[in-house]
Amino acid sequence: MKAKIIQLILSNEKSIMGLILLAVPLAMALVPQLIAPYDPWKTVDRPFLPPSSKHLLGTNDIGQDIFSELVYGARISLLVGFAAAASAVAIGTVIGLIAGYYGGIAEEVLSSITDVMFLIPVLPFMILMAAFLGQGYQNIILAIAAFSWPGVARMVKAQVKSFKNVPFIEAARAIGAGDLRIMFKHILPQLYPLITASTILRIGGAIIAESSLSFLGMGDPTQKSWGGIIYWAMNTGAITSGMWWWIVAPGIMITITVLGLSLIGYAVEEYVNPRLRKR
Repeated sequence: MKAKIIQLILSNEKSIMGLILLAVPLAMALVPQLIAPYDPWKTVDRPFLPPSSKHLLGTNDIGQDIFSELVYGARISLLVGFAAAASAVAIGTVIGLIAGYYGGIAEEVLSSITDVMFLIPVLPFMILMAAFLGQGYQNIILAIAAFSWPGVARMVKAQVKSFKNVPFIEAARAIGAGDLRIMFKHILPQLYPLITASTILRIGGAIIAESSLSFLGMGDPTQKSWGGIIYWAMNTGAITSGMWWWIVAPGIMITITVLGLSLIGYAVEEYVNPRLRKR
C-alpha cells in the first residue's frame, strides 16, 4: 500500500511539481548550515542594511543576516507543521475508528463532540489556548492539533462504517480477533491512503496556523521561524522603513511550501477518490 502511494506521487505531474517546490524548504530544514552564510543568532553587521551580495536579504534591527534567519526558520516551521498535522490526524483517526466501529452511544457522544468542535471559531480559540499555555512551539503544536482533528474524525468514521461488515472483517471476527485487533490490524491499514492524503494536506494548514500564531507573538523568541521573522519585522517597522523584502521573503517561502504540499496531497487524494482520476 505504501509503495503504491509513493509510486502514485512519483508518476503524477502535480505531485512532481509539488516535490520540486518542496525541495528548497526541505533543503533549508535538513542542511541549513550548508546554505546559510551566517549564524542567524549572531550580529554580523550593522542593523537595517539593504540586500547586497554580502547579505542577500539585508540585516535586521540587531544586525543579524535575514537570509540566514530565513534558512534556519524553515526547520521550525516545517517541524511544527508536520508535528501538528500528524497529531491532529492521529487524534481524529482514533476517534473516527471508535465511533465508526462501535456505533451506538459511542458514536453519538463522539459525533456530538466533533460537531461542537466544527462550530468553534478555530483561530480565536487557537490564540486563546496558545496564550493560556504560554510561548513555545510545543504549545503551538498542541493548540493547532486540538482544533484540527474533527474533519479527520468524520471522514474516518464514514470509511470505518463501510468497512466493518465486509467479508474479511467478518472472517477475522469469526476466528476470534478482538475489537482492537480488527480496528488497528485489519481496518486501519485500509485507511492508509486516506490518512496520508489528510496528513499532507493538513501540514500546509498547520504551517499557516503556526505562522499566524508566531506573527501574533505566541512563538518562542529564542527560535527562528518564518512567522517569527514576520513578527519581528512588523514590530520593528519594516513596512514604514521600506524594508519590504524582510516580510515578503518568509511569505514567499510559506506560499511555496503550502503549494507544494497541496499538490502532493491532491495526487494522493486522486488515488483515494477514483472520481478525481476521471476528471
